[in-house]
Amino acid sequence: MRPAILNPLFADVIALTGVGPKIAAMIGRVAGPRIVDLTLTPPINIIDRSKRPKIDAAVFGELATFLVTVDSHEPPPKGRRLPYKVICSDETGFMTLVFFHGRADYLKRALPEGEQRLVSGKLEEFSGGRQMVHPDYIADPNKPEDLPLYEPVYPLTAGLSSSVMRKAVVHAMERAPDLPEWQDEAWLKARKWSDWKSSLAAVHGPTSSDDLSLLTPARMRLAYDELLANQLALMLIRKARVKSKGRAIVGDGRLVAKAKAALPFMLTNAQTHALGEIFDDMRSPERMVRLLQGDVGSGKTVVAFMAMLTAIEAGAQAAFMAPTEILARQHIESLGPLAQATGIRLEILTGRDKGGIRREKLERLESGDIDMLIGTHAIFQEGVNFRDLAIVVIDEQHRFGVHQRVSLTQKGARPDLLVMTATPIPRTLTLTAYGDMDVSQITEKPPGRKPIDTRTIPLERLDEIIDGVRRAVAKGDQVYWVCPLVEESEVLELTAAEERFENLKGVLGDRVGLIHGRMSGADKDAIMERFYDGDLSVLIATTVIEVGVDAPNATIIIIEHAERFGLAQLHQLRGRVGRSDKASSCILLYKSPLGETAKARLNILRQTEDGFLIAEEDLRLRGAGDLLGAAQSGFPRFQLADLSVHGELLAAARDDAKMVTEGDPQLKSSRGEALRVLLYLFSRDDAVKLLSAG
Repeated sequence: MRPAILNPLFADVIALTGVGPKIAAMIGRVAGPRIVDLTLTPPINIIDRSKRPKIDAAVFGELATFLVTVDSHEPPPKGRRLPYKVICSDETGFMTLVFFHGRADYLKRALPEGEQRLVSGKLEEFSGGRQMVHPDYIADPNKPEDLPLYEPVYPLTAGLSSSVMRKAVVHAMERAPDLPEWQDEAWLKARKWSDWKSSLAAVHGPTSSDDLSLLTPARMRLAYDELLANQLALMLIRKARVKSKGRAIVGDGRLVAKAKAALPFMLTNAQTHALGEIFDDMRSPERMVRLLQGDVGSGKTVVAFMAMLTAIEAGAQAAFMAPTEILARQHIESLGPLAQATGIRLEILTGRDKGGIRREKLERLESGDIDMLIGTHAIFQEGVNFRDLAIVVIDEQHRFGVHQRVSLTQKGARPDLLVMTATPIPRTLTLTAYGDMDVSQITEKPPGRKPIDTRTIPLERLDEIIDGVRRAVAKGDQVYWVCPLVEESEVLELTAAEERFENLKGVLGDRVGLIHGRMSGADKDAIMERFYDGDLSVLIATTVIEVGVDAPNATIIIIEHAERFGLAQLHQLRGRVGRSDKASSCILLYKSPLGETAKARLNILRQTEDGFLIAEEDLRLRGAGDLLGAAQSGFPRFQLADLSVHGELLAAARDDAKMVTEGDPQLKSSRGEALRVLLYLFSRDDAVKLLSAG
């Protein structure tokens, strides 16, 4: 049960004064649906109304607050659609306040003739005079609290005004309770940090742009709270997993030996080392939950296949889940020859299997007639039952978060879990997303792979590139051409995939194909198949090809508007070529002029093919928020912590969480009870439920 003290924060934002269903939906888009989400959304800017110049000294267009005397009202003549004007002055000159569609009764009350008023807004020059159109504030100088000198600015969306969002945050903060202190007292003292509520109030009450820094004591304190909640939750999940018995899976090695003999190459040292770690985990009676990280083309799938063969040697079944149908089909193609060499029964199940075909596959699965099942998330739906599932392999783990990991392993009698990613992940992100897992890395490529020649070329030289493509195609090479958008966009002047497709079709005819995320699975597969089979020479694509798609004959990849992509994503895309012993090249087309960060990003790609080095640089250049993008949905989204700035706090949070879970595993002490509140505050309830279960 959530601690009662947090109930006011976990109410829907609609409970706040002045927030109706329409505004609640907009706030939900930028912050979240609950009051707690508003309190944990920090301001991104500040409006400073503290400047108090005299009228004649004010700078036009600058925000300022004036103390003026109201001289006279000039309502528009009846029937004329003119603005309502109010003439004001101070000892240095005059200004006119201008109101379109102004209501006379309201303006006379707000600005009584002969009295002084504070007015705040931007002064403009008009017909040789000074005017202010619709002041932001009009206040009585005897009630200065009616005019805030500093106003925080929050993220907004279409239809949501700054003042409405600000008022919602103010009302949300009024509901923030005094919470028990979950931080170690000595740690707080050493850092000179205040309590949670005071820190939150300081973050929401900036009085200068310096107060928006991620390094203020208040922001550091809140960032640490969030990181501690994350690390503590992962530690508890890990502990519960260690406590939950798995099974010892011991194979006799015969299938693995056959598979190795059938491989056209020797396993690299890194592959052998990773396999050793996986086999040790499988032999142990505790459940394996291991992340296998390896660069594009480093041979993770072969390692996973060997692990699954070990489960099959032990008389059990294995499941291999891919994020898309294209990838599932590709895995079955690439693993088919090895399955044949070892004599195992390999099958695929996707959302496209219907009726009798699906029923027949499910019956074979339940009876144990299928040893290894490959598929999309469809393999974990209701009604898909294994006779004895011992290991689950998940490809491209960043598409699945901790919650999905927990639910995936409910199938079967606590199967071992091996998750793979070709997305190189910076160390700090590995800690926040995979702190509940053991990690193996494959850091070398199979022998015979040549380095990819990477070049940056401005879009102005597009004609030369198209000529080069024509020559490559005539030689029998295949080319990927990646565009950032599916169709022409008015907002972004980027060449859309569809436009580039038409353009290249005019040059190369029917040898050009188009693939993008809005196509149906069947259409995508059909195009990919034609590309594999060599019927197509050029594949125009959006980033749908980023993950895993493999065509060994493709030797050139052209990425248009490369400056728009993240470093890790560019590295992933580049990995689509260079998958054989042929020389390959990657052309990064950019629109000049390039900004400093974009230039630095593209230079790093030219200098190295080390995905882990690239990932660290990406984090340094872009910050964690941008790096995680929408595709990387499995990563935790931090509201107050920024890993590119607070990386050192993360290490401290990890040590703290470890100490807590070792000394107070059930969180029963007074600090433990307060830490339960922290876990709920940052919606890490999954971990608390594991406590009550244990």
